[in-house]
Amino acid sequence: MSLFDKLDHNRLPVHIAIIMDGNGRWAKARGLERGEGHKEGVVAIKKVVEAASKASIQYLTLYAFSTENWSRPAEEVEGLMHLMVYAITRETTDLKRNGVRIMCIGDLDRLPEYVHTTLDECIRETAGGTRLTLVIALSYSSRWELAEATKKITGAVTRGILQEKDINEETIGNYLTTRDLPDPDLLIRTGGERRISNFLLWQCAYTEFYFTDTFWPDFGEKELYDAVLYYQGRERRYGKISEQIEFEQ
Repeated sequence: MSLFDKLDHNRLPVHIAIIMDGNGRWAKARGLERGEGHKEGVVAIKKVVEAASKASIQYLTLYAFSTENWSRPAEEVEGLMHLMVYAITRETTDLKRNGVRIMCIGDLDRLPEYVHTTLDECIRETAGGTRLTLVIALSYSSRWELAEATKKITGAVTRGILQEKDINEETIGNYLTTRDLPDPDLLIRTGGERRISNFLLWQCAYTEFYFTDTFWPDFGEKELYDAVLYYQGRERRYGKISEQIEFEQ
């Protein structure tokens, strides 16, 4: 029986988020430049998107570039930007044909204009996709997002649009870049690290975490389904006790 057939298709995570880590170390282990690892990472993205779509996952969020990544060597950042544009341009037609809708979250104003333009075109071209929403987190960090939400909420109170007494968790959620997305059910991090590195801190309050030593370029359909099987073995209680969960089922 294949891993796909082992999945309980009635208990799939609606939203999977992935921290794609290990491109550089994958390349270094093979005596290659870091850029080669990033190129292989793009290949892995294609495999994982196809696997997620095959399994009827509705939302897939990929942590592609953090606000902290801007501090990397300028040559590497420039290479990543060009690779991003190349990959998006190459894949837009297939994404559209396969019903994949692209969204982006993050401080996109920091992106070079040519990257921004390419992303906007891809978002427009794929807007009709209904099979899978692929969310690319670019120039993103959760602390940046929460700070921006706080500014907007403060401004809304100052202008009389909001009353301070009405601010609650739902209000904050509505001012986040992910306001149109469900919270992740499962967060995967590749590359062996056991931390979430400023990614979706608010949204992951009740997310199941799955950490793997596999470097991102080696992550594909099998590895994704392994993570989903792990998720399906978890009991999601949301503060309740097991007996309550059993009673409600």
